[in-house]
Amino acid sequence: MQTQIKKLSFREKFGFSLGDGAANFIFQTLMLLQLSFYTDAFGLHAATAAWLFLAARLWGAVCDPFFGFLADRTRTRWGKFRPWILWTAVPFGIIGFLAFTTPDWGQTGKIVYAYVTYILLMTVYSANNVPYSALSGVITGDMVERTSLSSYRFVMVVIATLAIQGLALPMVNHFGQGNLAKGFQITMGIFSAIALVFFLITFTTTRERIKPRPQQSTSLKQDLSDLLKNRPWLIMFIVFVLMFTFLGIRNSILVYYFKYYLNIEIQKAFLVGLDKYLFGLLAFVGFTSEAADIAGNTFSVVNIVSQLAAIVGIAVSNPLAARFGKRNTFHTWIIISMILAALFMLIPANGVIYAFILSVLFNFAWGVTMPLPWAMAADVADFADWKNNRRATGIVFAGITVGLKVGLALGGSLAGLILSKYGYIANVEQTATSILGIRLGLSVYPSLALLGCIIALFFYEINRETEYQMQNELEARRKSYETE
Repeated sequence: MQTQIKKLSFREKFGFSLGDGAANFIFQTLMLLQLSFYTDAFGLHAATAAWLFLAARLWGAVCDPFFGFLADRTRTRWGKFRPWILWTAVPFGIIGFLAFTTPDWGQTGKIVYAYVTYILLMTVYSANNVPYSALSGVITGDMVERTSLSSYRFVMVVIATLAIQGLALPMVNHFGQGNLAKGFQITMGIFSAIALVFFLITFTTTRERIKPRPQQSTSLKQDLSDLLKNRPWLIMFIVFVLMFTFLGIRNSILVYYFKYYLNIEIQKAFLVGLDKYLFGLLAFVGFTSEAADIAGNTFSVVNIVSQLAAIVGIAVSNPLAARFGKRNTFHTWIIISMILAALFMLIPANGVIYAFILSVLFNFAWGVTMPLPWAMAADVADFADWKNNRRATGIVFAGITVGLKVGLALGGSLAGLILSKYGYIANVEQTATSILGIRLGLSVYPSLALLGCIIALFFYEINRETEYQMQNELEARRKSYETE
């Protein structure tokens, strides 16, 4: 029988979700548009941007365990993890704005500026996101509520992604009036200000309920030793590396696919046809076939609809996980996602409608997967507590987000190197070779990372039965601590 645990309110779930919505105004821009920003607006060569991504994102990976260690040892009246969301809100907003500002300097000065601002952004991202991620492991110990909390979180992630994919490029064009650098600066200033407000709401609406054993020691050496002996953590670390390598490659190249591969005239006809079907709605909100940036408009429209499909996927994720377990559900839908991603290689240049349909299907499948690895990460923290009678939520999540940052570093760097290897040159008509690189970079190459992820999940041992066994035994232990 499952232990009766207090259900979370909508207010707390929604407030918690805003924290990831805030972070994703920056994160999704890094994933989707930063390579394009650096090559086409800031003025860096693709290979230079690739090495910048590798250095800055690996630095972020180094920062994660440091901030996880600090968060686990933070003692305030607000708890361990919530204060970090408050402390980093303003720096996050300021540095997010500066990272998308293009100084009027020479090439060397701009490279130095890019390195400094990006490394600062990765530092503050770690200081904010590691405690935020760990917060999900201490708000509730109930497995169903934890998956529900993660689902709320990723609905907000999709909304932020929708804002970036659907609105960012039109906003850049609107505010820039032909000046991409100015457009990116103003657009990211707006998103950074919204992020600051969202972080403050997350801080005020959430509570920490799961606490470590009162007399637990605070040895970093012991924390790391426990972590490395935790097989589910090792598997999830690998999964996160490979997932975000996939996302880092694919999402970085997605805008190039629309801009340089898909036929512009067919994209224009697609917008006209879709506008008629939607009774002029696209023209009403500014997505017209007469706009200067047809590819940007098509990219935005396709991704808006695709992200709505992802929300539907997230909605079905929780009931699927409750019935079949998080591991099995995640494994099944990551396989489906890999197949759909690889199929983009088969789309011809005039197959805009096929790209649209496949994008919707892929994002639905990916939406099912989105909440699950983070809910599984919280289970990994429970597993460590269950096995070792020591809780170190911050360091567990920090270790997993190291995998995320390593994956992003590899994915972003590989995307830049793929473009460079296949001869990409910004803002000119691409050669057949560079077009091939763009197509492979969107489909086959990132899908290989998902294949590795699928293989790794065969070795993940926390199934549905183990989840509830851990939940009930840990809840019984926590009640016993209250009487000690």
